[in-house]
Amino acid sequence: QVQLVESGGGLVQAGGSLRLSCAASGRTFSSYTMGWFRQAPGKEREFVAAISWSGSWSGTTYYVDSVKGRFTISRDNAKNTVYLQMSSLKPEDTAVYYCAAAGRLRAASSAEYNYWGQGTQVTVSS
Repeated sequence: QVQLVESGGGLVQAGGSLRLSCAASGRTFSSYTMGWFRQAPGKEREFVAAISWSGSWSGTTYYVDSVKGRFTISRDNAKNTVYLQMSSLKPEDTAVYYCAAAGRLRAASSAEYNYWGQGTQVTVSS
């Protein structure tokens, strides 16, 4: 089992920034993808960003088009933590943000992820 705990959500004005954190614990994989998804009221869960890595390969990151240039996903191996730095936030970024883990590379759809955090609310006011 993998346990994921998100933190860092909150209320911010449009144009502001937030950094989400996802602390992971539990079993390990030889290859990983850690991703962020979001779900706004009345909408389906949406892929936001992910980072994949394996062994000595430093990995790759990928994003949904709507957040490219504004959001950055990164990881701190020593802390077993993945971050989502969100800048230039817009009201349409308002959602519950979920961290997820997959024991494979380049996972993008929610069905490919095995473990999920409880979610953290991000609200962007106009």
